[in-house]
Amino acid sequence: MTHGKDQGTDGLGTPLTGQVPSPGGTGSTERRAFGLPGVPALLLFLGVAALIAVLVAVGVAWLGILLGVALMFCLGGFFIVQPNQASVITLFGRYVGTERRNGFFWTNPFTTRNRLSLRIRNFNSERLKVNDAGGNPIEIAAVIVWRVVDTARATFDVEDYAQFVAIQAETALRHLAAQFHYDDPEAGGRSLRGNPDEVAQALAQELALRLQHAGVEVLEARLSHLAYAPEIAGAMLQRQQASAILAARQIIVQGAVGMVEMALAQLSDRNIVDLDEERKAQMVSNLLVVLTSERGTQPVVNAGSLY
Repeated sequence: MTHGKDQGTDGLGTPLTGQVPSPGGTGSTERRAFGLPGVPALLLFLGVAALIAVLVAVGVAWLGILLGVALMFCLGGFFIVQPNQASVITLFGRYVGTERRNGFFWTNPFTTRNRLSLRIRNFNSERLKVNDAGGNPIEIAAVIVWRVVDTARATFDVEDYAQFVAIQAETALRHLAAQFHYDDPEAGGRSLRGNPDEVAQALAQELALRLQHAGVEVLEARLSHLAYAPEIAGAMLQRQQASAILAARQIIVQGAVGMVEMALAQLSDRNIVDLDEERKAQMVSNLLVVLTSERGTQPVVNAGSLY
């Protein structure tokens, strides 16, 4: 998902309150680690092993033993980096770099190497019961697509970056729900149900700010569940049904008035019958009853005169 340039708004000009400030230069920064290609290093050590065998054969066993011990120790510097993984390397408690290249490498055997996945992950939040901007209790959940982009921050700046993502996602979701109404409160207003793209953009931007500390990038954030809380769901359903009925009746009445107007105009233009104002009013009343009635009407045929 593409984020807006203004990290301080929800993409529609509304400030995001309660944001976590950017860590700036206070956090750890990933850098490339020192690592030699593993195959040339292995060939070099095989040559050293052959030299040890020669030294032992010519009678310089003590030197061969020393080289053998050193060789065995150096073999502990080999490590493998799998695709979409990284190896975070520390030396005596000091961060020395991250190896992101895939393959077989050798580095200082005194170092400690911790694997960290760079794969894209999904986080499905729990259904949260929160209040929307109007104070109505609702149930909301989201799915977050994310990945680690700074291994140093993910390893050293937070205790558990996966748990950090989960907690911050829940916090951002609660804050987002309080900014929007469930439904449009008025014409042209924004709502959780009526503006899914704007809501997703606002959620992704706020998560991006909060997750900078963990070196995590938010690729997409979408609502996966949205509903009224059970205690008000029935009342809200009746309100929605009433709104739908009123909207439908409004369309029916507008269409009926247009049809009555068209009928009177055609009767007058074609000189079919000349009606006075009283008869026009009666005709309009009858036509409106027929056109707007929810059930079929039973006509009464007048076989006599109009008067």
